[in-house]
Amino acid sequence: MATIGHNNLNAKLVLLGDMGAGKSSLVLRFVKGQFLEFQESTIGAAFFSQTLAVNDATVKFEIWDTAGQERYHSLAPMYYRGAAAAIIVYDISSTDSFTRAKKWVQELQKQGNPNMVMALAGNKADLEDKRKVAAEEARAYAEENGLFFMETSAKTAANVNEIFYEIAKRLPRAQPAQNPAGMVLVDRPAEGSRAASCCS
Repeated sequence: MATIGHNNLNAKLVLLGDMGAGKSSLVLRFVKGQFLEFQESTIGAAFFSQTLAVNDATVKFEIWDTAGQERYHSLAPMYYRGAAAAIIVYDISSTDSFTRAKKWVQELQKQGNPNMVMALAGNKADLEDKRKVAAEEARAYAEENGLFFMETSAKTAANVNEIFYEIAKRLPRAQPAQNPAGMVLVDRPAEGSRAASCCS
């Protein structure tokens, strides 16, 4: 979820996608401005945080970079549960990767936070000569499913910061902080206003 306080917003963001799609590379480029040609596979998940100034607010992303291997799939709900945002990543040079991304979208639609901001990232846009997934096809899929779409390249940094900024802009600003005790707090009428009477 996203919690708010004095124009500061904390938002849990999860990256999902097939192994080798470039999830870790996107996060590393966004958080540290680095790109490693040979990135080791993530085991389980990795955690990062990064703060952005967007319009009138400061957004602190708590980023969960999940493992793409099938054997870790059962752990994924633990990471996306309560997430305010998700980036579903696929590799533009792999149709299998795009198919897997669609499965993540379906899973989030069924089990994720219904107000989650979701982005579809066609990563490795620098591999234009090896492209297997047309940008138009991915954009149409994203629009049909309520996601926004960008092609990114962790290698060249193209659209990496932009996708995180766009998510930050789309996060609901009016979400109240989560009440840890689980009680529902009801606003009282403002002073001077009268509550409607049932029997007058």
